[in-house]
Amino acid sequence: MRLAIFDLDNTLLNGDSDHAWGEFLCHRGIVDEAEYRAANDHFFRQYQNGTLDIHEFLNFALRPLANHTPEQLSQWHDEFMRECIEPMMLPKAQQLLDSHRERGEYLLIITATNRFVTEPIAQRLGVDGLLATDPEQLGDRYTGRVSGTPCFQEGKVTRLEQWLNQTGYTLEGSSFYSDSCNDLPLLERVDNPVAVNPDERLTQIAQQRSWPILDLRR
Repeated sequence: MRLAIFDLDNTLLNGDSDHAWGEFLCHRGIVDEAEYRAANDHFFRQYQNGTLDIHEFLNFALRPLANHTPEQLSQWHDEFMRECIEPMMLPKAQQLLDSHRERGEYLLIITATNRFVTEPIAQRLGVDGLLATDPEQLGDRYTGRVSGTPCFQEGKVTRLEQWLNQTGYTLEGSSFYSDSCNDLPLLERVDNPVAVNPDERLTQIAQQRSWPILDLRR
């Protein structure tokens, strides 16, 4: 079974779920709005520029998870899905997933955004598997720290290789869809790299290397 691998934010979604979760926390008064939004926007700009320190970002982004009960977090995430994620859903992205599913391929999302935010989104999209940055848990509570290798840049390759070793899948005939230059290490590893509504740097690279470029937003 071939792998069809997808980035999530700004690829299958018309927006960034990580940044949107931060905005949701601000709007609800769950965090200090001015301070949190300034930091959230700062890290988002770094991500777009390819200069993000993922550990510095995760120290910031995972902290709110440690301050609330699983029950409260689950309730907020249900509201987040309805209010923020559903409007980001792209019909063409769902059609792309369906086309790979109909070919009998295994659908895998691989994302730097943490699993708390992304697991319900992956379920909503109906994919077979998810690799995401894992927040550390003790019992049923989050600690505010990361567990294992963050699923970002070269970390996506590391995490995918671990998953391949565990599952027996290979990258033979594999595809990977992404919008971001941050995903270049993984795009270079698969047989069929595809740029989806790519950022400026990835657009240039895709054109130079004759990679397909898709628009899922029109």
